[in-house]
Amino acid sequence: MSATRPDGTSEASAETGSLDRVKTFDDLFQELTEKARTRPEGSGTVAELDAGVHQIGKKIVEEAAEVWMAAEYEGDERTSEEISQLVYHLQVLMVAKGLSPADIWRHL
Repeated sequence: MSATRPDGTSEASAETGSLDRVKTFDDLFQELTEKARTRPEGSGTVAELDAGVHQIGKKIVEEAAEVWMAAEYEGDERTSEEISQLVYHLQVLMVAKGLSPADIWRHL
């Protein structure tokens, strides 16, 4: 089973639990930074960046609510999917604001 990521790409479902296909936080950030730099045509990431911080923020609020609802009323797989989408949109905001993962980690 494949799931579509917010950036429009797809990835095989993590049903096997195989770690060799897991994308890290830093991997995703690097990928999004590269898309922001190269601006591939049809990229959902580029469209979201072009929409601006206000629209990205609205998407983050929407995704956070979906995480909560999935955690309350749906299973772990759906909750994981919603969390992944929230992480994606948070990273798009980071790219839009020129923040790096290190900028975030120092506050943890």
